[in-house]
Amino acid sequence: MAAPNPTPRLNPRGGDRKGPGSTRPSLSLWYALGFILLLGLVQMYYLAPAGRPLPYSEFKTLLRNGSVAEVTVGEQTIRGTLKDAAVASAQGLAKQFTTNRIDDPKLVEELEQQQIKYSGEMVNRWLPELLGWLLPLVFFVAIWGFFFRRMSGAEGGVMSFARSRAKVFADDEVKVRFADVAGVDEAREELKEIVEFLKNPKKYTNLGGRIPKGVLLVGPPGTGKTLLARAVAGEAHVPFFSLSGSEFVEMFVGVGAARIRDLFQQAEAKAPCIVFIDELDALGKARVQSPVGSHEEREQTLNQLLAEMDGFDSRKGVIIMGATNRPEVLDPALLRPGRFDRQVLVDKPDVKGREDILRIHVKGVKVSADVDIRKVAARTAGFAGADLANLVNEAALLAARVDKTEVGPQEFESAIERLVAGLERKRVMSDKDRETIAYHETGHAVVASALEGQYPVHKISIVGRGFGVLGYTLHLPTEERYLSSRTQLLGELAVLLGGRTAEELTFGEITTGAQNDLLRATDIARAMVTEYGMSDELGLIHYEGNKRPKFLDIGMPQERGLYSEETAVKIDAEVMRIISEAHARARQILTDRREQVDIIARRLLSVEVMEGDELRRILGLPERDAAAPAAPAVPAPTPVS
Repeated sequence: MAAPNPTPRLNPRGGDRKGPGSTRPSLSLWYALGFILLLGLVQMYYLAPAGRPLPYSEFKTLLRNGSVAEVTVGEQTIRGTLKDAAVASAQGLAKQFTTNRIDDPKLVEELEQQQIKYSGEMVNRWLPELLGWLLPLVFFVAIWGFFFRRMSGAEGGVMSFARSRAKVFADDEVKVRFADVAGVDEAREELKEIVEFLKNPKKYTNLGGRIPKGVLLVGPPGTGKTLLARAVAGEAHVPFFSLSGSEFVEMFVGVGAARIRDLFQQAEAKAPCIVFIDELDALGKARVQSPVGSHEEREQTLNQLLAEMDGFDSRKGVIIMGATNRPEVLDPALLRPGRFDRQVLVDKPDVKGREDILRIHVKGVKVSADVDIRKVAARTAGFAGADLANLVNEAALLAARVDKTEVGPQEFESAIERLVAGLERKRVMSDKDRETIAYHETGHAVVASALEGQYPVHKISIVGRGFGVLGYTLHLPTEERYLSSRTQLLGELAVLLGGRTAEELTFGEITTGAQNDLLRATDIARAMVTEYGMSDELGLIHYEGNKRPKFLDIGMPQERGLYSEETAVKIDAEVMRIISEAHARARQILTDRREQVDIIARRLLSVEVMEGDELRRILGLPERDAAAPAAPAVPAPTPVS
């Protein structure tokens, strides 16, 4: 049974939704064409002169032969009737005929000589003249109306560019609930207050409270910000407006501001509701003064958004939600109280959150009983919700590739390696290159195993993967780590330089395989000196003036901080000292274990992939307890190019 007064379903442009078989523009066109055809038939059968058309010369011949009984002379035509129908039929003529009138001054004399009855025709001009201009007018009006509806219709023609492009979902169309969102418990609890306000606003307004106008979801990509916003709408059972920040800005001046106004008008009409603007940084980037000018259209759109949020009455039950992974570039006016005054962090999940997310995604996958979801979650630290969904899908595809009926532990292990290191590549490689790669990866693994505070090695491989990754070493942390000490960073530098050092000790020369290692080591050493205050020589000063992205792992423009040339020389010297000491430390470790390095490298050349437990047995270290829960973050593999 349908509910009373159901909420109308809306299309993405905010108008009434048409069914899939809607043909309104086509039916209107067919009606116009049918009307034109009807007028043509009326003119053909009722206004056209009756009788068989004859040439004027043949009419004159019949006139001289006395075969014509009577004639009606009009301005342009002459209609007549023959005397003998039988004779006319024998000659293949109709009894009534029509001919075009030409300038013939003797026609009346000949009619009187033959004693033929003739008369003039009363001209009825208004109907033919009316049809003469009405038919083209109706035709052009029908064509114009058809194309105008196509251009300005709700499906998004060229005349609708000033309308909001928001996709509107009715309250019964949003099927996502909080139970479908895992790994973001803190954010979910924060947003439950928004749901409660939309369900029972008097609970807050009776006490004089005011719900926040805007809620900004910030966090890394793939953590479920959009899903969380849809869950709020689904729990509150209210309409949901969804659009991206880039959909407001166009090449036409003023279009973005017009779309903002139209969006808020639609939201007021559907209140209570939720308006979700994804990728808010595309619209709300901070306004700056530039000598080359600024993007006036984008700033005008941002100003309109600020004005609308200022004049918006929160008591109407319209919640503005935004999402971004670049909060550091947003305009401060957006983040002040009264606009997006509540910011909710949607961060990457911990090991418990990853386990909950995996359990949601494996519901629709046939997983074997020997798959331990907890262990899979432990090996995927640093994965966001989207990464975990992709992991489950990749594991299912790998199982289907070998015609398995269930997804087993091996498929999950292979899927993790594929997502972390890339697709496995089978390529022919010389023995010299294979040997170099084997010693390079052995150097990383041995140094990591010898140093205290470093994550244990999970796997070593000399099988090429991805782009330029000819070998890699995976580490499996035993705990979640949010801070790194100076000792841990110095140990990580030694591990990064262990591959190049192993090449030096074994072959007496170096290759290009350590390019990525050197890049990462230099970044860490420079950050220790300029950002973390871990240099005794330069002290507790932050020398870098630029801000790093909080949630995006992208490089920033290389701009030197506000320090002197003398300080820059000291920074470079200190970075060089830290890296040189780490290199010497790695060299000492590998020299002391030279025999074990050779054994591990030869074993790696034989099997290509070595597990961490076998590595520790060769090094004489205790094996890691496989039953102990791990909370791994798999670092980027070491590429050898």
